[in-house]
Formats: sequence, C-alpha cells, structure tokens
Amino acid sequence: MAAKHIVSEVAGNADVLIAPDIEAGNMIAKQLTYFSGALSAGIVIGARVPIILTSRADDELTRLASCAAALLVAGHQRLKPPR
Repeated sequence: MAAKHIVSEVAGNADVLIAPDIEAGNMIAKQLTYFSGALSAGIVIGARVPIILTSRADDELTRLASCAAALLVAGHQRLKPPR
C-alpha cells in the first residue's frame, strides 16, 4: 500500500472479500489462489441455508474451510429471530 500512499490500519489486510456476482467472485478467488497462494473458502449466502461452493480444483483444506464457514453462517442464522 506504500506505493499508492494509502494510509490505513487495514489496507491490504482483508479477511473477507465480497463480490457483486458469482462470475466476479470466481475471478477474484482464482487470481488470489493461483497467483498469490491465498487460502480460501466458498459459500453462497442469502438462501434459507448457506450453500458450500467449491471448485473441482479446490484442495482438501479449501473444502474443509468452506464447510466451517457454512457452519458458522448457519449457526448465526439460527440465532436470528424469524422474519
């Protein structure tokens, strides 16, 4: 972030990236995984239950992280009052 003179405590340290649609999310995830060696988890939220979304090329750790993220979201949804 120094090259762009961005002064922020969180610049460059994102824990979560949100994409506007599945195509954009796929492109971001593949670039981060293949070019940066990033670890990832894939879920879709907004349905009655979270949907685990992985690629055929994803490794075991990514699949496990996706399951864990889906469990966390599902647990949070159970705590919310029904609409």
